[in-house]
Amino acid sequence: MTKTKLLFMVAGFAVMVAGTLLYVQGRTPGPAFIDPANQTLVMQGKPIYENLCASCHGVSLQGQPNWRERMPNGRLPAPPHDQSGHTWHHPDALLFDMVKNGLVPGKTAPPGYQSDMPAYRDMLTDEEIVAVLAYIKSSWPVKVLKVQKEITLQQQQ
Repeated sequence: MTKTKLLFMVAGFAVMVAGTLLYVQGRTPGPAFIDPANQTLVMQGKPIYENLCASCHGVSLQGQPNWRERMPNGRLPAPPHDQSGHTWHHPDALLFDMVKNGLVPGKTAPPGYQSDMPAYRDMLTDEEIVAVLAYIKSSWPVKVLKVQKEITLQQQQ
Protein backbone atom coordinates (compact mmCIF):
# COMPACT_ATOMS: atom_id res chain seq x y z
CA MET A 1 0.00 0.00 0.00
CA THR A 2 1.40 3.37 -0.95
CA LYS A 3 1.74 6.19 1.55
CA THR A 4 -0.80 8.21 -0.42
CA LYS A 5 -3.44 5.48 -0.23
CA LEU A 6 -2.75 5.02 3.47
CA LEU A 7 -3.06 8.76 4.02
CA PHE A 8 -6.42 8.83 2.19
CA MET A 9 -7.68 5.86 4.20
CA VAL A 10 -6.65 7.49 7.50
CA ALA A 11 -8.17 10.81 6.42
CA GLY A 12 -11.41 9.10 5.40
CA PHE A 13 -11.61 7.30 8.72
CA ALA A 14 -10.94 10.58 10.55
CA VAL A 15 -13.76 12.27 8.62
CA MET A 16 -16.10 9.40 9.49
CA VAL A 17 -15.19 9.53 13.21
CA ALA A 18 -15.41 13.33 13.34
CA GLY A 19 -18.79 13.30 11.64
CA THR A 20 -20.14 10.70 14.01
CA LEU A 21 -18.83 12.58 17.06
CA LEU A 22 -20.28 15.86 15.85
CA TYR A 23 -23.58 14.17 15.21
CA VAL A 24 -23.73 12.51 18.62
CA GLN A 25 -23.06 15.85 20.34
CA GLY A 26 -25.98 17.59 18.63
CA ARG A 27 -28.25 14.68 17.88
CA THR A 28 -31.96 14.56 18.15
CA PRO A 29 -33.74 11.30 18.74
CA GLY A 30 -33.99 9.29 15.55
CA PRO A 31 -35.63 6.04 14.62
CA ALA A 32 -35.03 2.97 16.71
CA PHE A 33 -33.14 0.15 15.02
CA ILE A 34 -34.41 -0.18 11.46
CA ASP A 35 -34.99 -3.89 10.99
CA PRO A 36 -34.22 -5.20 7.50
CA ALA A 37 -36.10 -8.39 8.35
CA ASN A 38 -39.26 -6.32 7.91
CA GLN A 39 -40.00 -7.34 4.33
CA THR A 40 -42.79 -4.77 3.98
CA LEU A 41 -40.28 -1.98 4.63
CA VAL A 42 -37.66 -3.55 2.37
CA MET A 43 -40.12 -3.91 -0.51
CA GLN A 44 -41.30 -0.33 -0.02
CA GLY A 45 -37.72 0.95 0.06
CA LYS A 46 -36.41 -0.87 -3.01
CA PRO A 47 -38.16 1.20 -5.71
CA ILE A 48 -37.43 4.43 -3.84
CA TYR A 49 -33.75 3.52 -3.70
CA GLU A 50 -33.75 2.56 -7.37
CA ASN A 51 -35.40 5.88 -8.37
CA LEU A 52 -33.51 8.29 -6.11
CA CYS A 53 -30.30 6.70 -4.87
CA ALA A 54 -29.03 4.17 -7.41
CA SER A 55 -27.87 6.80 -9.92
CA CYS A 56 -25.08 7.74 -7.48
CA HIS A 57 -24.77 4.83 -5.05
CA GLY A 58 -25.24 2.09 -7.67
CA VAL A 59 -28.02 -0.34 -8.52
CA SER A 60 -26.16 -3.00 -6.53
CA LEU A 61 -25.25 -0.52 -3.74
CA GLN A 62 -21.64 -0.56 -5.02
CA GLY A 63 -21.06 3.21 -4.94
CA GLN A 64 -19.10 5.24 -7.46
CA PRO A 65 -15.65 4.15 -8.65
CA ASN A 66 -12.72 5.31 -6.52
CA TRP A 67 -15.12 6.50 -3.83
CA ARG A 68 -12.27 7.14 -1.39
CA GLU A 69 -10.46 9.51 -3.75
CA ARG A 70 -11.48 13.14 -4.12
CA MET A 71 -12.86 14.28 -7.45
CA PRO A 72 -11.46 17.39 -9.22
CA ASN A 73 -14.05 19.52 -7.38
CA GLY A 74 -12.63 18.33 -4.03
CA ARG A 75 -15.68 16.29 -3.10
CA LEU A 76 -15.78 12.56 -2.54
CA PRO A 77 -17.74 10.24 -4.86
CA ALA A 78 -20.82 8.50 -3.50
CA PRO A 79 -19.74 5.61 -1.24
CA PRO A 80 -21.11 2.09 -1.52
CA HIS A 81 -23.94 1.08 0.77
CA ASP A 82 -23.06 -2.61 0.64
CA GLN A 83 -20.72 -4.21 3.18
CA SER A 84 -17.63 -2.83 1.39
CA GLY A 85 -18.52 0.74 2.35
CA HIS A 86 -18.79 2.50 5.68
CA THR A 87 -22.57 3.01 5.85
CA TRP A 88 -22.87 0.18 8.35
CA HIS A 89 -20.43 1.93 10.69
CA HIS A 90 -23.09 4.53 11.49
CA PRO A 91 -26.14 4.35 13.79
CA ASP A 92 -29.57 4.39 12.18
CA ALA A 93 -30.42 7.85 13.52
CA LEU A 94 -27.36 9.32 11.77
CA LEU A 95 -28.15 7.50 8.51
CA PHE A 96 -31.72 8.77 8.72
CA ASP A 97 -30.54 12.34 9.31
CA MET A 98 -28.08 12.15 6.39
CA VAL A 99 -30.85 11.06 4.01
CA LYS A 100 -33.39 13.55 5.34
CA ASN A 101 -31.10 16.59 5.64
CA GLY A 102 -28.06 15.74 3.51
CA LEU A 103 -24.56 16.00 4.95
CA VAL A 104 -24.67 19.07 7.17
CA PRO A 105 -21.25 20.50 8.07
CA GLY A 106 -20.84 20.62 11.84
CA LYS A 107 -23.68 18.16 12.42
CA THR A 108 -23.51 15.06 10.22
CA ALA A 109 -20.21 16.02 8.58
CA PRO A 110 -17.09 17.83 9.71
CA PRO A 111 -17.17 21.65 9.58
CA GLY A 112 -16.60 22.92 6.05
CA TYR A 113 -17.30 19.54 4.44
CA GLN A 114 -18.98 19.72 1.04
CA SER A 115 -20.94 16.89 -0.50
CA ASP A 116 -23.12 16.18 -3.49
CA MET A 117 -25.57 14.31 -1.23
CA PRO A 118 -28.94 16.06 -1.48
CA ALA A 119 -31.45 16.40 1.33
CA TYR A 120 -34.63 14.41 0.74
CA ARG A 121 -36.79 16.01 3.44
CA ASP A 122 -39.05 17.63 0.83
CA MET A 123 -39.29 14.51 -1.35
CA LEU A 124 -39.65 11.62 1.10
CA THR A 125 -41.65 11.03 4.25
CA ASP A 126 -39.87 9.80 7.34
CA GLU A 127 -41.43 6.39 6.74
CA GLU A 128 -40.05 6.29 3.19
CA ILE A 129 -36.58 7.18 4.45
CA VAL A 130 -36.80 4.33 6.97
CA ALA A 131 -37.90 2.01 4.16
CA VAL A 132 -34.92 2.97 1.98
CA LEU A 133 -32.56 2.31 4.88
CA ALA A 134 -34.25 -1.05 5.54
CA TYR A 135 -33.69 -1.94 1.88
CA ILE A 136 -30.02 -0.95 2.05
CA LYS A 137 -29.50 -2.90 5.26
CA SER A 138 -31.22 -5.97 3.82
CA SER A 139 -28.14 -6.56 1.65
CA TRP A 140 -25.73 -6.72 4.60
CA PRO A 141 -24.42 -10.03 5.95
CA VAL A 142 -25.63 -11.08 9.41
CA LYS A 143 -22.27 -10.24 11.05
CA VAL A 144 -22.22 -6.70 9.60
CA LEU A 145 -25.86 -6.15 10.55
CA LYS A 146 -25.16 -7.30 14.10
CA VAL A 147 -22.31 -4.79 14.47
CA GLN A 148 -24.42 -1.98 13.02
CA LYS A 149 -27.28 -2.85 15.38
CA GLU A 150 -24.92 -2.62 18.36
CA ILE A 151 -23.70 0.79 17.15
CA THR A 152 -27.31 1.96 16.79
CA LEU A 153 -28.35 0.73 20.22
CA GLN A 154 -25.26 2.24 21.91
CA GLN A 155 -26.02 5.61 20.32
CA GLN A 156 -29.53 5.56 21.78
CA GLN A 157 -28.23 5.26 25.37
